[in-house]
Amino acid sequence: MNKKILYIDLDGVMVDLEAHAIKRHGPDAVEHLGRLTSVDKELFENPEPIHGSLDAVKKLSTKYDIFFLSTAPWSNVESWSSKRRWVQKHLGQLAHKRLILSHRKDLLMGDYLIDDRPNNGAAEFKGQWIQFGTDGFKNWDQILNYLLLMVKL
Repeated sequence: MNKKILYIDLDGVMVDLEAHAIKRHGPDAVEHLGRLTSVDKELFENPEPIHGSLDAVKKLSTKYDIFFLSTAPWSNVESWSSKRRWVQKHLGQLAHKRLILSHRKDLLMGDYLIDDRPNNGAAEFKGQWIQFGTDGFKNWDQILNYLLLMVKL
């Protein structure tokens, strides 16, 4: 059976980077998150997973060929290796050699992309872009139900 390809973004989809930034920098951190991701060398080190993300990925991995597709700030070189360590720590073998860091998500070929923002080519992805956090895809339960239904069609 050929599985469909599913790309999953990290920050804001798998990784609760906003909550981690608030812990590190206070309640106003979210409005400065763009700048913080570039200058805080440890911001990507130990954020918590978003509720339901790890269980959903485990279930989806039986039906989809999953890759983790993220963008790392160019000016924060440490973020690249931090993302790799996060994936290894939380997903282990499910993510072994399945992390792709790119500023052009639209260049990858696949069936689905789960991403919370249209940036870095997500909105131009050639397959179906599932925008995490929007109506119908507010949380991992809704995304899981949708993608399990799609694999049955």
